[in-house]
Amino acid sequence: MSSKKSNYIPLKELDIYVLSRRLSALAWIIYQRLDYQLRKTWGNQMMSSMDSVGANIAEGYARFHFLERIRFYYISRASLSESVEHWIDLGFERKIVTEEEYKEIKTTSKELQIKLNHQIKIAYEAKDKDLSK
Repeated sequence: MSSKKSNYIPLKELDIYVLSRRLSALAWIIYQRLDYQLRKTWGNQMMSSMDSVGANIAEGYARFHFLERIRFYYISRASLSESVEHWIDLGFERKIVTEEEYKEIKTTSKELQIKLNHQIKIAYEAKDKDLSK
């Protein structure tokens, strides 16, 4: 039996996944108060892109091949941009999103973007290390 500790982190403890779920929770609070028309025109798109961030992190994290993993992280990063830089900004401009919500989402998304970029870098380094064996 090996005394070496595993480096595996369960998905639900992975920082980027935790942050993505936090963003989804914040978006859900906004979505729940929308009327039917706003849900249909803005809210469904916003929720779909926001939930896509975590979904792609989860799918990428489960992939064995480095390049597949990286591909899903890139998709997650693009969904993050769509969610926050487009839908949340638009919602703030249209007074659907409060200033407090906007600031919290922006702060959380910035932290996630930095950590997601780092996760992509780590995946590339692991790929390069694996190829040099």
